[in-house]
Amino acid sequence: MTNKKTQYFAHEYESIEMLADRISDALLCPITIEDANHQIIAYSRHEGEVDPVRIATIMRRRVPEHVINSLWKTGAIPALFETEEPVVIPAIDQVSLGERVAISVRKQDKVIGFIWAQSGAHFSNEQLEILKEAAKAVKNQLLQHEKRKRAAEESHQEFLWKLLMGHFTTRNEIDQANKAYGLLLTGEFLSVIFDFGRSIDRTLERQIDYLVETLQQISCVARTYDGDQLIMLIRFQEKGDINTVNHYIDHFIAKSKERLQISPTGAAGSFVQNLLFLQNSYQEALSVLRMKQMFSALHLPHCYEKLGIFQSIEQFRAARSGKTNSIITALEDYDRIHNSNMIETIYMFLAYDGNVNEAARFMHVHPNTLSYRIKRITEITGLDTKNMNEKTILYIDLLIKQMDQPT
Repeated sequence: MTNKKTQYFAHEYESIEMLADRISDALLCPITIEDANHQIIAYSRHEGEVDPVRIATIMRRRVPEHVINSLWKTGAIPALFETEEPVVIPAIDQVSLGERVAISVRKQDKVIGFIWAQSGAHFSNEQLEILKEAAKAVKNQLLQHEKRKRAAEESHQEFLWKLLMGHFTTRNEIDQANKAYGLLLTGEFLSVIFDFGRSIDRTLERQIDYLVETLQQISCVARTYDGDQLIMLIRFQEKGDINTVNHYIDHFIAKSKERLQISPTGAAGSFVQNLLFLQNSYQEALSVLRMKQMFSALHLPHCYEKLGIFQSIEQFRAARSGKTNSIITALEDYDRIHNSNMIETIYMFLAYDGNVNEAARFMHVHPNTLSYRIKRITEITGLDTKNMNEKTILYIDLLIKQMDQPT
């Protein structure tokens, strides 16, 4: 059998598409070859019935996200990352995926791609051996693809850093520079940053790349890494949608926690139409990250446009320098004498916009307890909790106090 199976892929192929057809002929079923991020590299001719997932994958040039999620949930993709052997994947009716047999393509222990066979029937031992030989035959072509893709991404990173740092002075300069990259630069853009709280080595970078490539709600034009951070240039074809960005960041964090056991912090700047101002969006995203770090007890929004008073809190800090707030002074004295936490109580009460139930839930106390404390605070300080002006300046000063505390 050894001589017979090695003859299937014994000679060189002009293209990976021709190799896909040869694998299909050998296995008598449609074949799809993907890179490590489930983007289509090649697919065979197909005759007879093919399921909707194969059609959608070919049309989009990538596996649809809901199919990838289902394959993770059923354990198919984790199995492909763990073993070099073919994996039989039963049909998943919820996403209209027919039965598959798949195998990972590897360079040593690193997965560089996959071969998927729409089996439709039980594979024989000989077919499984053929699929293993196919993975070896595909390896060199996938390595070449990965090398080209990596080179393109590195050049895109250099271009992105120039945009982030305000290197260009006219839009025409950007367009002329982009001729070497061919990136789609029409529509609205913004910067999105994920801080992973640890240095991003090559292994983690590959895992993050996988998430970026497979979470498909928004279009990432280019991305780069800086220390602990993933920095993305996001494009909307027409009008940017802040709700979509917010949902994407939540989704990315959830998938990072699920698949990488890491919960990054996400942040986004404002939308810009002119990429000359992308540096502003980038600085805004960095500002959101700073605010989230300073005020970790609060659930701050991901997007700068929703940051509210925190957009200008550093300016307020400078303006209020040297000033005292009599309410804060009175509560600090009370807390020191009575070993209480009235400062924290009023801080969380204001942070939750006077919602006693939400503030009490965060502080792990009964709402009646919190209501009593608020009443006591008004008696101690004379604070009118219905006066917006009083509450606003008190909240600003409490935020500044939080900023001035040692980390």
